[in-house]
Amino acid sequence: MHSAHGRFLDVDLSTRRLTSRELPAERWEKFVGGSGLACAMLLDEGDPSRVDVLGPDNTLVFMAGLFTGTGVPSACKINVCARSPLTNGWGEAAGSGEFGTCLRASGFDGVVVRGRSEKPVYLLVTDERQEICDAGDLWGRDTFETHAELTARHGDKGSVAAIGPAGESLVRYASVMLDGPVARACGRTGMGAVMGSKRLKAICAAGRQRLTMADKAAYKAGVAGDLATMRQYAKGLHDWSTAGGVEAVEFFGDLPINNWRLGSYREGAKKLAAQSYHPKWLVKHHTCAACPIRCGKILRVEGQPMDGLYGHGPEYETTAGFGSNLLIDEPLYVIHANTLCNRLGVDTMSTASCVAFAFECFERGIIGQADLDGLVLRFGDGAAMIELVRRIALREGSLPTLLGEGSRRAAASIGRGSDAFTIEVKGLEVAFHDPRAHVSMAANYATAARGGDHLDALTYFLARGTQVADFGFDGALEDLKSTPEKGDVVYKMQNFLGLHNSLGICKFLYIGRIGPSVLARWVSQVAGFPVDMEGVLRMGERLVQLKRLYNVRCGVRSKDDRLPKRLQTEPRPDGRSGGVLPDTPLMVDRLYELRGWAADGIPTRATVERFGLEAYDVARPQPTAGQAPTPSVTLVLHANLSRYAGDRERVELPFRPGATIADYVHDVGIPAHEYYAVVHRGEVTRDFNEVPATGAVVELLPLVSGG
Repeated sequence: MHSAHGRFLDVDLSTRRLTSRELPAERWEKFVGGSGLACAMLLDEGDPSRVDVLGPDNTLVFMAGLFTGTGVPSACKINVCARSPLTNGWGEAAGSGEFGTCLRASGFDGVVVRGRSEKPVYLLVTDERQEICDAGDLWGRDTFETHAELTARHGDKGSVAAIGPAGESLVRYASVMLDGPVARACGRTGMGAVMGSKRLKAICAAGRQRLTMADKAAYKAGVAGDLATMRQYAKGLHDWSTAGGVEAVEFFGDLPINNWRLGSYREGAKKLAAQSYHPKWLVKHHTCAACPIRCGKILRVEGQPMDGLYGHGPEYETTAGFGSNLLIDEPLYVIHANTLCNRLGVDTMSTASCVAFAFECFERGIIGQADLDGLVLRFGDGAAMIELVRRIALREGSLPTLLGEGSRRAAASIGRGSDAFTIEVKGLEVAFHDPRAHVSMAANYATAARGGDHLDALTYFLARGTQVADFGFDGALEDLKSTPEKGDVVYKMQNFLGLHNSLGICKFLYIGRIGPSVLARWVSQVAGFPVDMEGVLRMGERLVQLKRLYNVRCGVRSKDDRLPKRLQTEPRPDGRSGGVLPDTPLMVDRLYELRGWAADGIPTRATVERFGLEAYDVARPQPTAGQAPTPSVTLVLHANLSRYAGDRERVELPFRPGATIADYVHDVGIPAHEYYAVVHRGEVTRDFNEVPATGAVVELLPLVSGG
């Protein structure tokens, strides 16, 4: 077929077996590639709710997008997918750079990783050899060091995807980092922790295999105009990166400030914007494979206290998270935190959000110095922020270790009302755009497949005047008032942007005014799948529905489609969006109607049939042929609780009908006052009389004393 090799490398780390397997053309046409194809492959393997997120049965898929490596503008994405250890639901992280293109050049469209190695390993995947290699000397090294060593061993013509110490120590939002200091991240939902649980340190990919286009002449005739349009409208991204927009975000009342409590930060935003430090420290513009925008920026800091700090500069999300949301207006600290996260391998968004949560806990006296080995946390203290980031990534100390579990689990353990200032949806910390400033984002966050994911719809772009003529949106979308029509906007944008990761293209093409009609032309000319604009949007919606079916398998229902308490009930005190609160149910109800989801949030049978997803229907789940429920309950013991079980992290107990969580924990001998529980479907509970189902995984986390 065109635009794909039609095969993937299947790797079983437990048996050390590598197998080349085919991917028929009809699978690509239906599920497109990237995360869409990965989701279908994972559902084909069985019910994801039975998967232990940090166990050997959590299959990890690296899948290139349909266009990755073809030369289509920005088509370089690799998607890393598995059940998320952070949310217990759909896990997806997309990375740019060179890795996806180099993996495609090896002759494979993806790599599927199963099982768990007995010792640390890395994969070498080229068009000449595929091998599981020893990584004992790499274990413990950061991602920059790992990249340098593997490049020295295997040459600089390939690309490296690696985890850092955070992934090795199973921080639940550990990232997979691409190519060392260039630092493109597969950041969200904890795919680095899944990689670490398998003792897989890295994948090194290279090759010379090329992909074909169905009608290259027609494609080349039209793409020149597309490129000119992109460069015209995305010039600001090229000049300053996303961090150049900090002041504009503050103007719109969208910048998170002081753990989302304040409304204005004009002078601080000016200091944090890229325009304030690029003239001093910018080394060069960086581009991902095939991208005409070149929004990447490589920095080298000269002068104390961080002389010689080198790497990719912080993006907007990182700047907002480690800057304004912590009341830190010195860009040096943000740059340092960004580089530290990239080296150690953690998602900057979840890390920054967990740090803000901890700062507020400290401010309110819920935790204290005794919980932090003497560390004092105060908003505005950049040095304390850097130290806490380091401890979280390395799991140093009981409270930083707990923060590495994510803010939802941390708040459930700490208690004392601290859940009121966690900013997460379905366990994923919310990206740093405020649904009180752009209310359509409320419906986006509430229903996004990953949780608090801004990239699912990007409707705030519309509110700032970015237009896509295909949709009929005329001018800026007034976005301070909740209406059912906002549900229509989110519906269209989720269908459109839900296709990008599966195609392997950057969502910044939308800023460059590349809409669904252009994507339809590219799909027809590059892949050879004849499709018009409506057809390409239908392809996107099929993937939205597919990921919803995955999440429903994992227990997601309408009750989970909500905003965090602060963003739903506490208005910003001033600024352009001061006093605004979104009516999330109003917009979500309309979105449910358009999606064809029942009141409980499950796609109806008619919806499932409309998209040809009967094999994945979970409204009426059918047992997998020949597969009996596992007659056991697994307790996962975190931190110091493992001492009650001979330092074992997992204890499997025989299933007993009617036995409660407390009964199983009593069997291990853990005192009830020392733990709280998270059951396998993602619900945090303190109801120890709850009866888990056969095959359940119940996580036990230590309670943290107040300070």
